[in-house]
Amino acid sequence: MDKTPVTTQDSKNPIQVIERMMKLLEVLAEHSDPVPLKLIAQETQLHPSTAHRILGSMAQAGFVQRSDGGSYRLGIRLLELGSLVKSRLSLRETAMEAMLRLHAATGESVNLGIRDKDEIVYVERTSSGRSAVRVVHIVGARAPLHTTATGKLFLAQDGATKVKEYAQRTGLPASTPSSITTLPDLEKELDRVRRHSVAYDLDEVEQGVRCIAAGIRDDAGHLIAGLSLSTPSERFNPDWAALVRDTAQDISRALGYVAPPTR
Repeated sequence: MDKTPVTTQDSKNPIQVIERMMKLLEVLAEHSDPVPLKLIAQETQLHPSTAHRILGSMAQAGFVQRSDGGSYRLGIRLLELGSLVKSRLSLRETAMEAMLRLHAATGESVNLGIRDKDEIVYVERTSSGRSAVRVVHIVGARAPLHTTATGKLFLAQDGATKVKEYAQRTGLPASTPSSITTLPDLEKELDRVRRHSVAYDLDEVEQGVRCIAAGIRDDAGHLIAGLSLSTPSERFNPDWAALVRDTAQDISRALGYVAPPTR
């Protein structure tokens, strides 16, 4: 693998480097076979030494692959990222119809969240428009796993060792006075999540906002997202838990998940 880094001269103009990287990727995408450096330089109109430097850094990151003969082709990292984007787009598209049904049935905000390390990221939402209470579950918003209903779903799957590591790593910071801040309390909460297959956020992310969440699984049975219903505390209805759980199961089935037979 070529380990030639992008030089200081290149890094002084990062926008130009990014533009050149895009040119290089586009040229490589047009060829099914590995492309010699000379041809790459010709088609991108870059100096061979410039193309070589940038390709070297791209090879380190896995975006391109360099053969022993000095030719280049697209790297496996692009396939990984493409698969990730495809799965998330498919999830959002598949979930939206069911999210709208849940929204229509309850009149409340419905959120779709995925895990990103120690946080939940909200990737889709339907807005209720019924209250002046600010709900933090907007698209692109992030929140810690231990304070969110969707985050608790993922922690419940992690097992005791990983939950303890999460607590040590993050310190379980509080977002509101209602937030869980100790490992024993978190473990009790996660045990309830496992028993009921549904999780709650009771004023833990934002005072005055409550949430119910259930997990969404893919065709391999992996937990990939959480479907959550968020409401102002005064309108919170715990009886909606079954509806949230059923809707999440509908989305899972649409993604190819087959639940194991109950005994």
